[in-house]
Amino acid sequence: MDVINYFGKQVFNDTVMRQRLPKSVYQSLVKTSREGLKLDPSVAEVVAGAMKEWAIEQGATHYTHWFQPLTGITAGKHDAFINPTSDGRMVSEFSGKALVMSEPDASSFPSGGLRTTFEARGYTAWDPTSPAFVRDGTLFIPTAFCSYTGEALDEKTPLLRSMQAISKEAMRILHLFGNMTSKNVVPTVGAEQEYFLVDRDLYEQRLDLKLCGRTLFGAKSPKGQELDDHYCGRIKLRVAEYMKDLDKNLWGLGVTAKTKHNEAAPAQHELAPIYANANIACDHNQLTMELMRIIAKKHHMACLLHEKPFNYVNGSGKHNNWSLTTDDGIRLLEPGKTPWENVQFLTFLCAVITAVYRYGDLLRMSASCAGNDSRLGGFEAPPAVISIFLGDQLTSILKSIAQGDTPDTHATQTLQMGVATLPNLPMDDSDRNRTSPFAFTGNKFEFRMVGSSQSIAMANVVLNTSVADVLCEFADRLEKAADFDLEVKNIISDTMEKYSDIIFNGNNYSNEWIEEAKRRGLPILHSSVEAFNTLNDPKNIELFRRRNVFSEVECRSRYEIMMENYVKIVSIEAQTMLEMANRQLLPSVIKYAGQLAQSYNSLKEAGIEQTSVKAKLNKFAELIELISADTDTLTDALNTASDISDIPEHAKYLLDKIKPAMNSLRSHVDEAETIVDRSVWPVPTYTDLLHRM
Repeated sequence: MDVINYFGKQVFNDTVMRQRLPKSVYQSLVKTSREGLKLDPSVAEVVAGAMKEWAIEQGATHYTHWFQPLTGITAGKHDAFINPTSDGRMVSEFSGKALVMSEPDASSFPSGGLRTTFEARGYTAWDPTSPAFVRDGTLFIPTAFCSYTGEALDEKTPLLRSMQAISKEAMRILHLFGNMTSKNVVPTVGAEQEYFLVDRDLYEQRLDLKLCGRTLFGAKSPKGQELDDHYCGRIKLRVAEYMKDLDKNLWGLGVTAKTKHNEAAPAQHELAPIYANANIACDHNQLTMELMRIIAKKHHMACLLHEKPFNYVNGSGKHNNWSLTTDDGIRLLEPGKTPWENVQFLTFLCAVITAVYRYGDLLRMSASCAGNDSRLGGFEAPPAVISIFLGDQLTSILKSIAQGDTPDTHATQTLQMGVATLPNLPMDDSDRNRTSPFAFTGNKFEFRMVGSSQSIAMANVVLNTSVADVLCEFADRLEKAADFDLEVKNIISDTMEKYSDIIFNGNNYSNEWIEEAKRRGLPILHSSVEAFNTLNDPKNIELFRRRNVFSEVECRSRYEIMMENYVKIVSIEAQTMLEMANRQLLPSVIKYAGQLAQSYNSLKEAGIEQTSVKAKLNKFAELIELISADTDTLTDALNTASDISDIPEHAKYLLDKIKPAMNSLRSHVDEAETIVDRSVWPVPTYTDLLHRM
């Protein structure tokens, strides 16, 4: 396959636009996309005509405004390129108005109280910064989605607002440093996507996987990831065929899928793209997750994107690699060979440190969901405490400048392997810290806390907005400064004096760090229910309002949506547990106990005393009682929860009462699984799911 020529074949990209659009229209559209300028309405009709003709050549019969409502997935209604004529025929039509705007039913999507069910009108608006593409006979047009009164009802709108905010303030800083050629600054993102693959037949036999995306029951397999033999190991042929098909589909849609490998847990894998601007990266990640599921089904597999589909092995995250780049290619978080002299880099670095310290609670919120509560804090994911890993060299440089000392300017060291035929390797200035939730990794920050099923939009909204706010503060100081160089030093000194507690270069998994984080006053938010509350904090509402990213109403609506989603997910999981326990698992335990009792009685009648069999029967009797009691407890708790109308109170009850009841039921069912005959157990086990691909 000729990847170079195949790449982007289904995308209305720059090459296609250059060929099909008049030069003036093309240049206007490029300015809008690359420089963040306002869209010229006059270009829409011309673009619509060219886009329609190109899409029909690609096999499209329909078009859709493709948007990202607050459901975690994408949406769109599909309209055909047809219009009737007076003589009973059809003509192909697609107007500039149809390109620019559409009207889906806003009442059918989460709004957090912004809309009532009888207020249906909402609008989608073309996003010219993200290219349209053809897929499955439809032209997909990336759009923003808002209510009739203008509030954002999607992930894209606040992301675009935050990108605009950080570009504006970053450009002020660049102008102060003498850069008059760059025109805007773009946050760039590479989202590494982890996922599990399981056999489709086995998946179909598990109600919990089908309804909840994770196993609610399951005893530990004799072999998990103890031998470290799966990570980056040989990719099984069946999985390799799936990955090949996935790559082909993604490449055709312009998604830069570059790296694929086995992850740490059995049946776990990862796909990583090349960086794109944050908006396009978010669109591409949504496409990637959707195609992962669809293509897995074609290969008779199921793709699991839940953060913790299996206990006892690693969960799945989505590492959000974030950086800042100018439109002419200058990387603002690139230290260079002499970072102690690169004061522009150090200024932007200090802005990130300050922002994460001030708004770490919001960053924690951006990675919060019911699934991630089961993942964070385990030995495959960072703990639920925000800190920054900078590495020893950068930390030392900032401290030295702040204290008025000469920074350590040691030369880059060389790593010698001790084998004559192997080349000497240049050593990086610091090791990677895989335990840190927010680590500097050369020219970017890797936010490792985001969950595998989540949209990356909110994480980048928080990063862009908080850093923009600090850059504005820095720009105000520098513009008023009598001595520019001295004020830059003062900014570095103030950052290290007030905000360096957010820097931690050690082991984030250690108990000592959690205690140290408490002493430093860092926010420790153990659950999503706690983290969601940060959206109601006046400090955070004012941040979003000040930077024109969210209004107070929009903040509070998203809080409501997040809480309500948590309630729905946990309630569905609890009800699924009850159905599986009552209709599948407990009957199987009782059935096997009956078979064992018959065997025991037969042996007893034959005069053969079986103490061990009797002991096992007693154990089954105990487990049957415990499981029955657990199901009663969970049923009663769910009945109580259903009477709680206040959503935050309901969520708190689920966290405090329902989840412990679920854990108790699981522990007893999982214990029964380990002693019930394999032929009687009604669902595939962890060994089946993880090792029988």
